[in-house]
Amino acid sequence: MDKIRQVPSLQAMQALVEVAACGSFTRAAQRLCLTQSAVSRQIQQLESHFNVALFLRTSRSLLLTPEGEQVLASAHSILDQLSSLAERLAPQRRPFRIRMHVSLAVRWLLPRLSDFYLRHPLVSLAIETVATEVVEPASDSDAYILYLPTASSDADCLTLFEEALVPVCAPDLPHAPRSVEALPDFALLHRSADRQSWIEWLAMNGGRPLEDYRHIPFNLDELALDAAARGLGVAVTDMTLAAESIERGVLTVPFGQPLKTGGTYTLCLQPSAAAHPDCAAVKQWFAGQAQTGWIRNGPDA
Repeated sequence: MDKIRQVPSLQAMQALVEVAACGSFTRAAQRLCLTQSAVSRQIQQLESHFNVALFLRTSRSLLLTPEGEQVLASAHSILDQLSSLAERLAPQRRPFRIRMHVSLAVRWLLPRLSDFYLRHPLVSLAIETVATEVVEPASDSDAYILYLPTASSDADCLTLFEEALVPVCAPDLPHAPRSVEALPDFALLHRSADRQSWIEWLAMNGGRPLEDYRHIPFNLDELALDAAARGLGVAVTDMTLAAESIERGVLTVPFGQPLKTGGTYTLCLQPSAAAHPDCAAVKQWFAGQAQTGWIRNGPDA
């Protein structure tokens, strides 16, 4: 048979991945529950198929050849694709996976998770967090939550809450500001490198130009809010993200009204999510959270 129409065995590709990871035929065989000679034969099959050496063998080391690196990359890709295909075809075997910003997970979702599992004890959520300002959907996620400058009209997107910016600080901050005129006496804590939240809030509340203030920059809401709770200055954040800390008395809004920016935090479903048996339950629960407003709710809300 023409070699082009032949393919290496999956077992041989798995052996290659393990040997490369372990740097040893013996350890790879132990992980695969095979004999060392069986693993060696599988590697030899690959070398014979591609007509190249995959490893440089010395008495002390086992290194991939350049050709071996290429075959290994393809083996990883093929095995990953098969794994993803199995998960798509049998979604009931895995949790419903949601990707979101780490600050949103800690400040908004985590306080509500007990309610979710009380209502849906047999459903499992897998939360993947990112620290980048833009949350990109991943191929292996069922849904993702991102910030949008304006509300989405997409049927597969659900607005969870609208952004409303407020200043927050520690309740025991000495001489805490009671008006925008008092802010120059305190450091402004920033939740992003572009300082956009403070720029918007100051512009709408009669503040001074940004260069008239002292600044402590961060790249996460979580860091800025923790710094505010420790008395390092005043942060501007979304009211919903600060809600639990305000209720617990860790943070307080010293003055001012929430500033609605028009931005929204939105749950978006991946096209493949509909095949997951728990999709409807998850979406319904998130819709219920969207209707409760920023005040933290309990299981009877």
